[in-house]
Amino acid sequence: MDKLLIRGGRPLQGEVLVSGAKNAALPELCAALLTAEPVVLRNVPQLQDVGTMLKLIRNMGVVAERSGDGSVRIDAGGLNTPEAPYDLVKTMRASVLALGPLLARFGEATVSLPGGCAIGSRPVDQHIKGMQAMGAEIVVEHGYIIARLPAGWKRLKGARITTDMVTVTGTENFLMAATLAEGETVLENAAQEPEITDLAEMLVKMGARIEGHGTSRIRIQGVEQLHGCEHAVVADRIEAGTFLCAVAATGGDAFLRHARADHLDAVVEKLRDAGVQVEAAEGGMRVRSPGAAQLKAQGFRTTEYPGFPTDMQAQFMALNTVAQGTATVTETIFENRYMHVNELLRLGARIQVDGRVAISEGVPRLSGATVMATDLRASASLVIAGLVAEGETVVDRIYHLDRGYDCMEAKLRGLGADIERIR
Repeated sequence: MDKLLIRGGRPLQGEVLVSGAKNAALPELCAALLTAEPVVLRNVPQLQDVGTMLKLIRNMGVVAERSGDGSVRIDAGGLNTPEAPYDLVKTMRASVLALGPLLARFGEATVSLPGGCAIGSRPVDQHIKGMQAMGAEIVVEHGYIIARLPAGWKRLKGARITTDMVTVTGTENFLMAATLAEGETVLENAAQEPEITDLAEMLVKMGARIEGHGTSRIRIQGVEQLHGCEHAVVADRIEAGTFLCAVAATGGDAFLRHARADHLDAVVEKLRDAGVQVEAAEGGMRVRSPGAAQLKAQGFRTTEYPGFPTDMQAQFMALNTVAQGTATVTETIFENRYMHVNELLRLGARIQVDGRVAISEGVPRLSGATVMATDLRASASLVIAGLVAEGETVVDRIYHLDRGYDCMEAKLRGLGADIERIR
């Protein structure tokens, strides 16, 4: 099992390329199932979850070819098995995104209940209710969602769908399914993440009629069929935010190519309040930090976009552990997302957790130790902490990291970090 060995104490300096967003690439690979014509996706990150999704759609009879330039060509013209089996999707929650496209194009779908990081309850009941509102008949048995159109139906029917909570994958599933439904579908309480906007823009290129993406109300006028397209996956705002926190913690100066400042407003605001210089620049973002000892810890509350993202909570907490003062963090999205805290404590951090609230007190220094990654973003927080800790830090179970970060240790080495992958 791979580990990362980090020798801390070096400021990060230089330029790093931000990869395409995992959370955009995964639904967009599923969107390619909506047409029999070829789709070319560019800027697709080299990630474990992307590899799993490619295996999944190939298992359905889809031709999916990766190129060395980061593009993927998908031809779903020969799709013959509208099923996502457990063995292929048990590690990846995004597998549920196959439900909408398969049901919309083929009138049936069998999708395993998804897996992923153990950070809390992420029920799929909202997905099921939305598909049922569009007329699907659905049962859940033996760990599978089994969906089909009623007898005599050729297409799903447009509907008004209001979810009980804001759900990103639910919004994406409904959005894809509605493109081929009869009539108009209105999504109320829709998620507003940039990845959803990027998915909608891809669907529009395929011939979909969509309005309001990026807001809480999305309107879709269904069409009879979609066609192929070429589309570049938007840059990963969470990877960009992770590098912002890493540069801030180490007292560095770096340019993040392709990063979008307008996708990180809440994080950028907190970094500026802490004393970090963050600026939008042509082709990316520039970040400069005087070092953690001169930064002020910042409290925040995670919430749906455009608020502070839960996917940045652990990384910012790592920064807070070495900044000046005390900060209170409230996690409102997932109930089990403080598993990184005990590992940060092993490095010398001072953090107390009470339910969904964590209070951290900055310390003068962290000291290297062996720590264990428990989920994707927790692993990133431990890497950041290791970059500032004195001595050697070993981060174990980095297969979590590989699910969401494309060549992270190589990118950090390019910025001057002393980091290597060991077995």
